[in-house]
Amino acid sequence: MSREPLVVLDRVSFRRNGREIVRDVSLRILPGEHWVLLGPNGAGKSTILGFCGARTFPTAGTVDLLGHRVGRVELLALRRRIGHVDPRHAVESPLTVAEVVLTGITGTTEMMMRWRPEPAERRRADELIDVLGLGGKADDLWPNLSQGERGRALIARALMNEPALLLLDEPSTGLDVAAREQLLETLDRLASTHPDLASVLVTHHLEEIPEAASHALLLGRGRVVAAGEIRAELTTDAVSRAFDHAIEVEHRGGRWHARSLRSEPQP
Repeated sequence: MSREPLVVLDRVSFRRNGREIVRDVSLRILPGEHWVLLGPNGAGKSTILGFCGARTFPTAGTVDLLGHRVGRVELLALRRRIGHVDPRHAVESPLTVAEVVLTGITGTTEMMMRWRPEPAERRRADELIDVLGLGGKADDLWPNLSQGERGRALIARALMNEPALLLLDEPSTGLDVAAREQLLETLDRLASTHPDLASVLVTHHLEEIPEAASHALLLGRGRVVAAGEIRAELTTDAVSRAFDHAIEVEHRGGRWHARSLRSEPQP
């Protein structure tokens, strides 16, 4: 496995309409690392994910992705090597699971007119559908899928171009407990089936962190609170500072848990 970094954010800042969204954030992601971006709403998580996907550009600092400086490389070619999973992905036509997965090749939400996938591409789509736990559902229609099945189909779609980096923007949105657990099991499975793949998952719930997560970046009010190996950085103190609230953090049974720390009543 190459140890060249896939993502290097060097002291990036971003302002919009005179408001500072993130300030002086640095991040370095290597192949095979699985990062979690954690923080409250408005902390800057989606902005950082946008940097990692070459979809948001800093007002200060530099972004290097897959060995290329953003701003000096053709963006469409770069984005094809970065898989993006957004649970708000809109599918207007009644596509099958296989067709949705195949749109990962074209980067579109619909099947392109007059485009037909090669036999090898169809085989890869079928393999990914099986790996993602959707075996037997390749011909099921998108409108008939559960939210959890849609999430796994979108991960398969994001993997069609064999990306080096997988970005997941709050993939548990709208899932019930069972579907969330199935999704997390899927993400854990990817760590073994795709050992060189790096990932970045955005969430504001510790319970949504997969066991395979290796690193964490905690953000609070647009600034880095902690960054590094998850077992060292995801602490009660760091999470409390990021969320500006006393939160106790526990790690047991391979999973993370959080609860509010209430002060003892005074006699």
